[in-house]
Order: sequence, then structure tokens, then C-alpha cells
Amino acid sequence: MYSAVRTMNKKIVVIGGGHGQSTLLRGLKLYSKNLTAIVAVTDDGGGSGILRRDLGMLPPGDIRNCMEALASAEPIMTRLMSYRFTEGSLAGQSFGNLLLAALNGIMPSFDQAVAGLSQVLAITGRVLPVTNANLRLEAEFENGHMIQGESSICQMKRQEGCRIRRVRLHPDRAKALPEAVEAIRQADLIVLAPGSLYTSIIPNLLVDGIVDAIRRSRALKVYVCNVMTQDGETEGYTVSDHIRALFKHSCPGLFDLCLTNSSPIPPAVVQRYAQEGAEPIFCDRESVEALGVEIVSRPVSTVENGLVRHNPGHLAWELVQLHNQRNIRVVTAGPHRATHNQVEK
Repeated sequence: MYSAVRTMNKKIVVIGGGHGQSTLLRGLKLYSKNLTAIVAVTDDGGGSGILRRDLGMLPPGDIRNCMEALASAEPIMTRLMSYRFTEGSLAGQSFGNLLLAALNGIMPSFDQAVAGLSQVLAITGRVLPVTNANLRLEAEFENGHMIQGESSICQMKRQEGCRIRRVRLHPDRAKALPEAVEAIRQADLIVLAPGSLYTSIIPNLLVDGIVDAIRRSRALKVYVCNVMTQDGETEGYTVSDHIRALFKHSCPGLFDLCLTNSSPIPPAVVQRYAQEGAEPIFCDRESVEALGVEIVSRPVSTVENGLVRHNPGHLAWELVQLHNQRNIRVVTAGPHRATHNQVEK
């Protein structure tokens, strides 16, 4: 069924970070060559964090994952990009991160280093850092405590035992990459990808220029909600809790639709996740609709090696179908998002 959809070449922008974004890109590249991935740059853990501290560069890991997802290069090059060293001082570091670090050293800016590596990998579409600014993420919890550093937020939340109230960027007026803003302006479909709510998705919305560009865009705007809650970020969250957090950090009505999963998850898998403090996200439809967002539930998840993931082919197919069915264009001009009564189909 999923392979029967004809290829569309609409302009699609995918905003996010982490594995959820790269998973979605693997599916979408089958349907459009006009893809733009806009990627968060607040990661400070793992190999990316080491390179940030040692070289003062932006984190390459999520950028690299997106380029690998869109790559059309020879298989050996793709394998080389994802290769991780296992010994010595480079243990745990990926070759792709190091290659991007080298390009960053000879290029005038990080986004140009990304563009250079994109040419080497012959990627479908574009991968853009949301900004060239060197950012740090700060979280404020409901008890008033605060912590800086993306990699520290989950651990701190477990210690505090309360929800995250808000996250902020430092510096707080970082400018979005102009190419990212222009891609949003020209898009036919804008997707907020699945991924860590507070550390992968929301940081993009805090960069100056991104929310305004989304609000002004006449594209169909879809938020793909996660399938499971995330220990250390969203324990106990429903679908409406995710949407409220997104609106709180941007503006009400930022997107038109929320795509949720309807595929059943095996009880044994649910039980294993429960032992780690995670559970399937409950779709509280009435609360979501009260926020002015339409829920669309589709079978888009799969289980791989005991882990619940979005199926890239199924998810991409459903998004393409939503665009083809809705083909929404906002009638009214100006900075404010139209209501459902102000669109033509």
C-alpha cells in the first residue's frame, strides 16, 4: 500500500533533532527531492559534546544523522560516516563527526561546512543548522530549580521529580540561519518531527525568526507526536501536554494537525518500557481539540529489537497523503495563523 503513492516533489521542511528526525527523512526522501531538514544545535553530550568543548564548534551529531539519512553516496561512504572508533582517545567518536569538524575548520562557517559535506554525500535535499550561534540550553523546573546543558536536563529532572516548566537558550536572541527561514517561507508542508520534546524540538522554536516564519507560512503544518513518553523529559505526558508545551514556547495555533500513532504495541513491550518509566502516550482527543488542533491517528509505529519506533515508510506515506488530501492554502494574509474557517481546500 505504502509504495503505491506517486512521488510528489513538494517542498517539505522537517524541523527537529535526534533520531526521530533522521528516521522521518529516510521515508520522505522517497517522495520528494525538495527536502530541508532544520536541525537543533544545543546537543552537548557524547561525541558531539566533546567536539564542542575541544574545538568550540557546533554539535555535529544530529546534523550527521540527517545527512546519512538523505545520502545517495556509495554504501562504503555511508558506512564510513557512521563508523565509531572503539579504542583509544577516539573511542565512541564517529568518523562523520570528525569529518564535519575538519570541514568546519577550513570553511568560514558551520553551515558552509555542512553544505560541503552534503555535496560529498550527494544528499537528497538540504540539511541546515537552525542557527550558526553557539547555544546552551537551560531548563527551569516547576519547583524553581534550574540547570544549564542539554545533557544534564534529563538527569536533573529525575532528581527533582517534577515537570519542566520552561527551557531557554543562551544567548537568548540567536538569529536563525536565513536559509532556514526562507525554506520555511517557501514550504508546502512543514513537519515538526518526532523526538525529545524539550531538547530536540522546542530549541528550534526558541531561535529568533523560526516561529514567525512558521506562523506566516501558508503551508500545511503537522506535528508528529512521539509514540512513547520519555524518561527524564515527558513522564506522564498526554498528547495535549506535548502540544501545550510547544505552544507555550512558541505561540497558540502554531500547527494545524497532530499526527499520532494508532498501531497497537505488544503488552510485553509496554511492560518493559514501564520498568524504565515510559508508557504509550495517551491521546486525549477532546483536550487537543480544545487547543484548536485536529488529531489524525494512523498506524505509523513498529517494534524493532524490542524498541518502539516510527516506521519511516509508513510515517512518510501518511504525511504525504495528508498533504495531498488537505492541500491547504491560507486565504488571509498577515502574520496571524488562519482558523480552520479561513482556509480553502
